[in-house]
Amino acid sequence: MVERLRQAGQSVRALTRAPAEATGLPGDVEVAGGDLTKPQTLAAALDGVSAVHLLGATGHDHAPLQMGPQILAMAAEAGIRRLTVLSVGEDGELEQAVRDSGLEWTFIWPIDFMSNALGWAEVIRNTAEVREPYANRRTASADEADVADVTATVLAKGGYAGRRLIVSGPEALTPAEKVSAIAAATGREIRFTELTDDQARLRWRAEGWPEEGIEFMLRMWATVPETVARVTSTVEEVVGRPPRTFAQWAATHADAFRP
Repeated sequence: MVERLRQAGQSVRALTRAPAEATGLPGDVEVAGGDLTKPQTLAAALDGVSAVHLLGATGHDHAPLQMGPQILAMAAEAGIRRLTVLSVGEDGELEQAVRDSGLEWTFIWPIDFMSNALGWAEVIRNTAEVREPYANRRTASADEADVADVTATVLAKGGYAGRRLIVSGPEALTPAEKVSAIAAATGREIRFTELTDDQARLRWRAEGWPEEGIEFMLRMWATVPETVARVTSTVEEVVGRPPRTFAQWAATHADAFRP
């Protein structure tokens, strides 16, 4: 997002809970300290800003942002005009607060990030095999770079006020098809093995997963809605080019899966 906005000629202020650790940002990016869960820390970050990209969830547990109404009130008072929100895909308190804010808002909802496949990186490097249940589930995962392109374009130029833009890749793939693409990108033979629910439970328990996490994951994968396999035209509509394929993503990230 930061790089896309800089390429578009925008001045960028990046919010972080740990400014001293934000050493990877380009020198012309202003770093502001603050925490979305503590609105009282955000006043300086919002001062003089014309547009804001807001995360719909915070923290490593992806908990929905609870302080949305307070943050939006501060944004309106600061004179911010445009808002993009990385949506969790469901309407809740934050979504309603956005609609009531009076700002020019657009929800951005990636169906799934291709980068979630990096969760396989260690096991592929070590064993050349991915073992998971529900092998037939399909998702039209989006390249995170495409999500950044869409969001940066809307944030900088507007034009999609009052809409939820669902961002997908160009195809819906099963886990096995994604593993095949990673194998092709790395030049390695990588297997996909489907597990039963009981086999998955045993494996995840051995890895130290909590019981509630195991059951949540099994329920989620057993009930994947058809909507996550739906390919959308958002990337082409907003950015003017087709979305990147998973094979392209795998080629870009191939080194992460090599020993």
